[in-house]
Amino acid sequence: MSHDFAAQKAETLSVYEDLQSNNDLPDMADIDYFFVAQSEDADWRALADVLTRQGYECEFIEDDGDTPYLVASVREQALSAEGIWISEEVATQHALNHGFVPDGWGFEA
Repeated sequence: MSHDFAAQKAETLSVYEDLQSNNDLPDMADIDYFFVAQSEDADWRALADVLTRQGYECEFIEDDGDTPYLVASVREQALSAEGIWISEEVATQHALNHGFVPDGWGFEA
């Protein structure tokens, strides 16, 4: 399967630009990246292990009524479009290798 990283980056930069133009954003924030399983063979534990070694904090959510998903978080990250994208790209590459696809990001100051 091929993944369009250029389109994903463009969307991230656009969303950040919209957020920044309409809000007073903090300098630092906890950034959460969301990934959903692409198949039943997706291995969230292996993905969480790889991402944890890369500095992400991971949690698998499967009981909130929605499709189960993995949250990979980076704490106290400088909040910028490029900063978000760099961490998103790394996490997405690992997610794709473990049967997951990206499903957005969010942050909490």
